[in-house]
Amino acid sequence: MATPNIGFDPQAFRNALGTFTTGVTIITTQAEDGSPVGITANSFNSVSLNPPLVLWSLSKKARSLPVFSTGKHWNVHVLSTEQESLSGRFATQGEDKFAEIQFDSGISEAPLLQDCTARFQCRTAFQYEGGDHVIFVGEVLAFDHSERAPLAFQSGQYALAMRKPRSELRLATTPPPPECSYTEDLLGYLLGRAHYQLLNALRLLLNNQQLDEQAFFILSVLCIRDNLSLEEINTFVNYTGHEVTLPSMRFLERQNLVAIEGGPGQQRFVLTANGREASLQQLALAKLVEEDLSVKLGPADAQALKVLLKRLIVVSDPGLPDLWAPR
Repeated sequence: MATPNIGFDPQAFRNALGTFTTGVTIITTQAEDGSPVGITANSFNSVSLNPPLVLWSLSKKARSLPVFSTGKHWNVHVLSTEQESLSGRFATQGEDKFAEIQFDSGISEAPLLQDCTARFQCRTAFQYEGGDHVIFVGEVLAFDHSERAPLAFQSGQYALAMRKPRSELRLATTPPPPECSYTEDLLGYLLGRAHYQLLNALRLLLNNQQLDEQAFFILSVLCIRDNLSLEEINTFVNYTGHEVTLPSMRFLERQNLVAIEGGPGQQRFVLTANGREASLQQLALAKLVEEDLSVKLGPADAQALKVLLKRLIVVSDPGLPDLWAPR
């Protein structure tokens, strides 16, 4: 049970409010001299469907308050996850926020940014005093939206939104049998099953190329970092449970996919032109499998899953070398 805050602490109040996850928006308008004005805000919210009304609030200390207070039109841009840097730019002062930004044509002179999750073109309907903020209520004159995953903000950090199915998945709710302590909600089981299901879909495509997943791992490594010893190759693939041996490299050499340089005990392995082409074809197959799953998951969930997996890799990393790090 949460402990009530007896003595009112403004910072604690701010932290408590920060637990409410919001989207991130950029509000734009045009000043009387024709210059564009824009700020980052997460106070955006809907008010009414009929008539279509939305609101947001701006600090009374904001330099842009006079412009928004006198202006008649402003646009709300719900940012996508790819626009995190844009959010940071419009949240700071002292720089040309609109430098090198392309606009779309809107119904007013207010700048209309591109590549957003959603956009609302508004006319000021009401302004209200809201403590240390001014609340702007706008009538939505036009809007559009896309399938781009929205950027979220929670507890002072950017976040990703993930959908939760209305009906729970069987794998998340089935209780374990009485005689067994295992459950389908085990993280290891979920990761393992998802991995092997994904790998099986890729394996079916690789079989058409007469190459197995070990060859896929080897060629992928050499495509990213070439001219490696057998020991170096194994440092990058041993987490897969497959050990690369000299006979397996000899097999790839006979397939004209890999060239072996150096004498016994000093061999180094490089991709041939055929090997690079084969690796690129394998990558295309892997992306085909990934794109199919991304469509089924949805772009927002697919991106959130990638972020979670990257975090899991970092916290569980036993010290593997970074394949993408410069040599």
